[in-house]
Amino acid sequence: MTDVAVIGAGTMGHALALVFALGGHMVRLTDSNPETLRRAPALMQTAVETLAEAGEVDAAWKENGIGQFVRCCDTLAETVAGAAIVVEAIIERQDAKHTLYEQLDRLMGPDAILASNTSNLDIFPLVPEARQKNTMVAHWYTPPYLCDLVDLCPGPRTDPAIVETIRGTVAAMGKVPVVFKKMVQGYVANRIQAAIGLEVFRLLDEGVVTAKDIDDSVIHGLALRMPILGIIAKADFTGLALMQQGLANRSYTPPPVTGRSEALDHLMDQGRSGVMVGKGFFDWGDRTPEELFRERDRKLLKLKQALRAIGPMEGT
Repeated sequence: MTDVAVIGAGTMGHALALVFALGGHMVRLTDSNPETLRRAPALMQTAVETLAEAGEVDAAWKENGIGQFVRCCDTLAETVAGAAIVVEAIIERQDAKHTLYEQLDRLMGPDAILASNTSNLDIFPLVPEARQKNTMVAHWYTPPYLCDLVDLCPGPRTDPAIVETIRGTVAAMGKVPVVFKKMVQGYVANRIQAAIGLEVFRLLDEGVVTAKDIDDSVIHGLALRMPILGIIAKADFTGLALMQQGLANRSYTPPPVTGRSEALDHLMDQGRSGVMVGKGFFDWGDRTPEELFRERDRKLLKLKQALRAIGPMEGT
């Protein structure tokens, strides 16, 4: 059992606190926004009840809740004190992370590990020199209590023993760590997702299809094969000669990276920022975020359990 501090209680932070608690660790959680911190216990409880109903965790979790393993703290100092692992899960802004790392440098124990959940930023230039050897990226996918992939990236001066400690901790919780030799912004899954995102927003901005058309194309086309074959094994089944011919004949031009999307900007201007406010690309009705997350998690659990029974196609 390890004392773990999670900084940031938003979409990823509260879920990471739950993951570590389910893994048998004692967790302290904080957020600079009191309202975000206030909502975290209910979101964690909703998730753990869904997991218990699906038989993924002991039923006692549903009855006893997560309060015995996760404590919400008002201050950063209280959260970090004595923690062996400090998980940073705050906003993806360099200035915010730099400020936090300066504060953590004064509050963390000398041997404590700083593990950032950053999705894309190269955090290492932002970390104080004295913390470099004990700092790394441990990037999770949402919801982390269901998605098993964890990207582990060392910085240029990270002690290899730190990477191994986090790899062992993650693996012991039943997750699938992918260890990189160095920091690669976007990792593997996020890079592929980013490329898909560029094309998705181009199609939307040009009015070629609707948001639902895009999701239907993925759900009823790409998604069926990916859990079994991934991308590289799928190429083997398609036939590499056909793949080679496709590359030679392809007239496709990747969309430019403009840093914005008219379709996305329009929604944000309307205050339609996603499930947490009930509207984004789609109108999610009067259901609360807790209800929507519960429905999503139930469906993902059924899929995960089915895929676990089926198993992937694996070559050597």
